[in-house]
Amino acid sequence: MTERQTLSFLAKTLERAGLQPKTKYGQNFLVDLNLLDILIKGAEIQENDVILEVGTGVGSLSKLMAPLAGAVITVEIDRDLQALAAKELKSCKNVTMLSFDALRNKNHLREEMLTTVRETLARIPNSRFKLVANLPYNVATPIISNLLSIDTVPERMVVTIQKELAQRIVASPSCKDYSALSIWMQSLCDCEILRILPPSVFWPSPKVDSAIIRVTPNAAKRSRIVDLEYYHTHLRSLFFHRRKFLRSQLHTATQEDLSKAEVDEVLESLGLEANLRAEQLSVEQIIQMLEATRQKTIAKDAAASNPSDK
Repeated sequence: MTERQTLSFLAKTLERAGLQPKTKYGQNFLVDLNLLDILIKGAEIQENDVILEVGTGVGSLSKLMAPLAGAVITVEIDRDLQALAAKELKSCKNVTMLSFDALRNKNHLREEMLTTVRETLARIPNSRFKLVANLPYNVATPIISNLLSIDTVPERMVVTIQKELAQRIVASPSCKDYSALSIWMQSLCDCEILRILPPSVFWPSPKVDSAIIRVTPNAAKRSRIVDLEYYHTHLRSLFFHRRKFLRSQLHTATQEDLSKAEVDEVLESLGLEANLRAEQLSVEQIIQMLEATRQKTIAKDAAASNPSDK
């Protein structure tokens, strides 16, 4: 075990196969075994867990997780690396290897991957779904964000990501990192940075720091949002022009449904000043505001379809 996923092991393994890390796939291998342990311990893997890993690499993390989990589903876009990983994982009977992009596009996950997850969960009694991965930087945001929109939400996500992204996820209102992503994640989950990682623990070394973050979806938080699709779509729109004042931001986000006067009514009903900015509002205030616009849209549509009731 001490040999696997060290810099010398990886370099020799790829060299023998005539390969080099590919920048276009964001391949930066974690070469500190203690940090792999932090990933695994943070996930608290149990025998009924179905683990999804995005970015198989040479299979080192999958091989560490396999004896602990009910099943591991690992996805790798690079067929050359998958061939190396297949040799590493050939003795792991509970590991399913998939070779494709985990994303269909930036807003949707690959359906074949989700189908495999659902089928595997169905086979294991009292199964639980978790994401544990050293995520490539270029797919980290859509992977984490989109997993919160599917019908089978992970119970936990423990991943390495760029430090800047981790700081955005846990950011507080009125700071530069506070964004639609911050609010989306904190609306649905408890988010915690477990460790900051310097470039030196990866090979090749990236130019930025990384972080291990644990994201735990919270059913009580999720229940506050009545229409998740409406909330997600309008939340993103709310931050398209973050330097505009709140009245203009909210009108931009809801312009297909509400007039400026109706937006003013929403803000007044919630006691929100029009010259605030969305980045100054708490997660709870954003949830209340977007639910108010949704309800006003529903009422407006109902009145339009029943003119005799006016």
